[in-house]
Amino acid sequence: MSTTRYPPDSDLRSLVRFCADKGLIWLDENRMLLMHTAALSALRKELIESVGIDQARRILTRMGYASGARDAELAKKVRSGRSEQDTFFTGPQLHMLEGSVIVTPVKIEMDLASGDFNGEFLWDNSYEAEVHVREYGQTTDPVCWMQIGYASGYTSAFMGRFILFKEVECAATGRSQCRIVGKPVEEWPDAHELTPYYEADSILNRMLELRGQVDALRASIESSRQPQNLIGSSQGFRRAYSLIDKAAATQVTVLLLGETGVGKERFARALHDMSRRSANPFVAVNCAALPGELIESELFGVEKGAFTGAHASRMGKFERAEGGTLFLDEVGELPLSAQAKLLRVLQEGEIERLGDERVRKINVRLVAATNVDLQAAVKSGRFRSDLFYRLNVYPVTIPPLRERVTDIAPMVEAMLHRFSALHDKHVAGITDKAMRALKSYAWPGNIRELENIIERGIILTPQNDWIEVEHLFAEPHDHDDVQHIVDATGSLTDAEVVLGKLCSRVIEAGVGLDALEEALIQHAVRESGGNLSGAARLLRITRPQLNYRLKKQSGGQ
Repeated sequence: MSTTRYPPDSDLRSLVRFCADKGLIWLDENRMLLMHTAALSALRKELIESVGIDQARRILTRMGYASGARDAELAKKVRSGRSEQDTFFTGPQLHMLEGSVIVTPVKIEMDLASGDFNGEFLWDNSYEAEVHVREYGQTTDPVCWMQIGYASGYTSAFMGRFILFKEVECAATGRSQCRIVGKPVEEWPDAHELTPYYEADSILNRMLELRGQVDALRASIESSRQPQNLIGSSQGFRRAYSLIDKAAATQVTVLLLGETGVGKERFARALHDMSRRSANPFVAVNCAALPGELIESELFGVEKGAFTGAHASRMGKFERAEGGTLFLDEVGELPLSAQAKLLRVLQEGEIERLGDERVRKINVRLVAATNVDLQAAVKSGRFRSDLFYRLNVYPVTIPPLRERVTDIAPMVEAMLHRFSALHDKHVAGITDKAMRALKSYAWPGNIRELENIIERGIILTPQNDWIEVEHLFAEPHDHDDVQHIVDATGSLTDAEVVLGKLCSRVIEAGVGLDALEEALIQHAVRESGGNLSGAARLLRITRPQLNYRLKKQSGGQ
């Protein structure tokens, strides 16, 4: 490539948002941190003195590698459709924007199709070189470990193969600046000396493995039988699970309480799986979904000729659950006649089929669930008080999802795996901003609503991309009102002040609303090099919204 000039970085600066009131800094949808270099210097020194210089170098190199790989994903998103060079230069420009170093390209030869890469860059103002010299004085070896890891991670993720960067000159050795060279790992004759710094450390890895084993053992002691379909560690979840765990070894009738969608059937299945009845049937019935005239025949069975259309004898749900567990969901919706028969089953352990005089003994564990206030239903005459007291022996309240915020992340992780397999779709994960939106949402539909939203996100997200807020919620859903933006000089500017001044200038110039919108859209398209997805991100709207406005401007219907 003949030119090595950077494209304008306004598209990247527009991704940076400061929200001091909420303690948040965003780079697009990735949460960032603004840290003192003195703090990083102290961490670096602590690592060197506690685990040795090789171990410290490995940790910091891998840390930088992970950061670079993440920025490569952002580069492909922000500048998709641009030239290979402009898209690649997102990495060096982000590296500078993030405050690590000044990057000056010397030479870059690359071809994404073939995977060929040969690049050389100069670094100035390397913070790693500065802090190392401050703590240890001038050295003989390069010390910009995190930054070289970033360059390798970014380029490897961008090119789709391991591109190894080597710091051939370093300011910490007395040079005026740092110089780095990158090419495919197999082209480096001393690659065997450098690649170990990108691999998991054997000692630290073993320590982490041992810690993981201890944690797993502790978890197995505390909750050795927690079923896979129950996910959670919040206080409310642990309280409900502990009650279920204690009830599993008994035959007590359990009443599950909670809002719609909190997972009552999952708790019922978990109770069944943990009990001595697990080898026998688990039968679930939604009482609210059955017509009133069929409820008794569905639950207790029917004899041939009991009513018109009963051409054969048929077992009910109680008999089908023999030896196992019968789960009656929405039990508060049962008509009074069915409630009376259910009470007899609980008291006597026997049923009568509709139209039959023979009594049948049954051995069934009953688990009931409702989101109705049964005490209020008793007072209003809609629910039998004797049945309520019979069911209410062992109530378990399952908390709503809004009270289980810490459980959302592991739930989402499990749902991503499940729905990715179901829809044959691979996604990289969920962005920090999208996860924050999920955690701050009220969840009136609880876990059922979360499942629907995650499945929607999987479907709408491009293959191998990150799930963003716009993929999850049909309506705009941004809980972080941005307070400040980064202007061209790097200064933080109050967004409302900027907008106020801009509006005043537009009105003074006599520019109409339609003309302003058209000019703004065309400017964004030019700034993004004609890439409409990039232009939509600059304008903070979705791609379909931009398409609609462009079509309207061109006179389309």
